[in-house]
Amino acid sequence: MAFGRNTIVSMVVLAFALGAVAAVIPSYRAAEQDDVIRRGPGVTEVRKLSTWFEGLGGTNGDTDVYVLDSGKPGATGLVLGGTHGNEPAGYMTAILIVEHAVPTAGRLLVIPHANRSSVTHTDYQEASPRELEFQGASGRRAFRYGSRATNPTDQWPDPDIYVHAASGQQLSGAETRNLNRAYPGRADGTFTERVAYGIASLVRSEKVDFVVDLHEASPEYPVVNAIVAHERAMPVASAAVLNLEFEDITIGLEPSPKNLRGLSHRELGDATDALAMLCETSNVSQGRLRGATDARQVIEGTDDKYLHAAGLGRLSVPFDEHGWPMKQRVGRHAATVVAILAAFTSAHPDRPISLSGLPSYADLMAKGLEPYL
Repeated sequence: MAFGRNTIVSMVVLAFALGAVAAVIPSYRAAEQDDVIRRGPGVTEVRKLSTWFEGLGGTNGDTDVYVLDSGKPGATGLVLGGTHGNEPAGYMTAILIVEHAVPTAGRLLVIPHANRSSVTHTDYQEASPRELEFQGASGRRAFRYGSRATNPTDQWPDPDIYVHAASGQQLSGAETRNLNRAYPGRADGTFTERVAYGIASLVRSEKVDFVVDLHEASPEYPVVNAIVAHERAMPVASAAVLNLEFEDITIGLEPSPKNLRGLSHRELGDATDALAMLCETSNVSQGRLRGATDARQVIEGTDDKYLHAAGLGRLSVPFDEHGWPMKQRVGRHAATVVAILAAFTSAHPDRPISLSGLPSYADLMAKGLEPYL
């Protein structure tokens, strides 16, 4: 059988396309594999988010919930990491808590990947690293680096305008896949809204006393190295800021804006009885002034472009040749969680909550993150 020139060209192009698809399939499959998170000595149970909302069962939204229960009366706290899959200090801190913390009073629930879908892909046109590798005490540890948003394979297409269901506020259509614009969520909403609904359902069902949502922001962002607190959480957050000052950790305190809807610190504070707070650390890989983004930049937190911007006075945080390394960002988050627990206990002595075994900020700064992985 003879083939014309156009047919041959088409077959060659098709063969090339199939080859390209075959080459990337392993990386796509690897992205679906959950990071290895080890049950630490304080973990008493691991459950799925679908325990509190069955609608997430069998989806990429059905993430692990680690329960650290002291067995002693006290408060219940919730720590969220991985709301955004490209803000690794948040989920690395949550993993550190899961693998090392031992509750000594009350109960702490930890979700390392609040939006599990967001670490199954990276943002297109950003040339982001696919994973972060550490040489831990037990050998190589690798953790996925993801996206700010839900994977489009789980929720598509984006509308031109995203309307926040609870308030009617209009946002950019891309925000429809941002978990931190989807609270308090809807049982019959989009994938991302269902994840938010599952977390809100957990908060209500478990009578969670406070929520700490761990994030990262660019060095030029006005609200960085700060706690953002719902008005009901302000007394606890204020006391936590003072506690951190005793450790030479300077951290800002910002009120949750009432006119910016869908965020955890606003909606969980309004829709549940929990005291809702969000924490930000400074990460150069989040900013628009950065150079090429790779795993080294994300882990070491250094960037020549940001060093130049600091010299021009364009940043919201101090910045020198040491940058803001992962060990420091995780150390700040971990210290902030501990400070919030202490502040809550001081304000509610009848409902104490405390942890032991978590490396301190000074330990992480001196030794790095690797010895604890």
